[in-house]
Amino acid sequence: MKADKMRTFTAVVFVIAVLTAASCSNRAGNAVKSLAGSPAEGNMELQASLIKMKTPAENEEYKLHTKVKILLEPADNTVTPDSVKVFFDGKQIAVLISAPWECSVPGELTGFTGRKPVKALAYTSDKTQSVTRFIIIYSDSAPKKLGYRLVRTYPHDPGAFTQGLFYNEGILYEGTGQESGSTLRKTELETGKVIQQHNLDPSLFGEGITLCNDRIFQVTWQNKVGFVYGKSDFRLINKIYYQGEGWGLTTLGNRIVRSDGSNILYFHEPEMFDAVSRIEVYDHEKKVDQLNELEYINGEIWANIWMTDLIARIDPLSGKVNSYVDLSHLFPESKRQEVNADVLNGIAWDQKTGRIFVTGKRWPNLYEIEVTE
Repeated sequence: MKADKMRTFTAVVFVIAVLTAASCSNRAGNAVKSLAGSPAEGNMELQASLIKMKTPAENEEYKLHTKVKILLEPADNTVTPDSVKVFFDGKQIAVLISAPWECSVPGELTGFTGRKPVKALAYTSDKTQSVTRFIIIYSDSAPKKLGYRLVRTYPHDPGAFTQGLFYNEGILYEGTGQESGSTLRKTELETGKVIQQHNLDPSLFGEGITLCNDRIFQVTWQNKVGFVYGKSDFRLINKIYYQGEGWGLTTLGNRIVRSDGSNILYFHEPEMFDAVSRIEVYDHEKKVDQLNELEYINGEIWANIWMTDLIARIDPLSGKVNSYVDLSHLFPESKRQEVNADVLNGIAWDQKTGRIFVTGKRWPNLYEIEVTE
């Protein structure tokens, strides 16, 4: 997301507000009639109420690996369920057939941050009823706050609206954005010279890139389409499709990880680009959204947080933020062309030497840094 995105977003919000006002003024009566005239599924459940969930409360907060107690009770003293199945995050954890109507989610199942459903499904011979609550699991520790040491500065194209970055075999690969200006590039690290470039169709807003199986993957912002290229010649090999927006990409083993500007990271298999799993990113007190450009480094996913000079270092197994790297003094806002657009974005890792490179949108320099405590 960039300056152009902010203008587009404002226009969309205005249109939605106008349409909503018109809809409410013209059709509110019909909406009420519909609800009253034909009971929804939720109302059917209320008519067949068998069970109530006393704990956990809606959006009750927990830490990673904490046991969650589930306490149920019959909704009506005259009717007792024959059995109750209990689920946590889609997994059945217990079957209850008599009082006490309670069980616990073990700590080994609460090892993932995020908003997770707790569901009870009650049965009698002629009725079924479900009740669902959500809990929020936060990291079990506060993330470290880290700084940096500047190792070296390299030239970088000040016109490059950097959306994706990776380093491979001595070459820096960069994906840039903006309609009518999105590209895929090979760049000389030492000079900043673009030695090969592929221009995207002017209608597309290019986003993150990554290397997987010697092929380059590139996503677009809102077009729900991406591209697979040959690494050496940028020859188009395939198109990929996905739901939602494309922001950042990185590769973790045999999976491609995608951000969409929220706190969710999606794990895609590379052949059909199907999303096979996901994690929700939280620290010890909040969800961490606006996740943008990504890079996998030594067991962690590093993510630029859009509109900030922070990098979140994320545990890819649990979703917790291990630490934040603060790069706020690397390229001051006073030197940027547009403060709210030309933000820190772009992380690359030299796996052979351990070097870490960072840059930003329309920044004139690329920086090699070392993280400090």
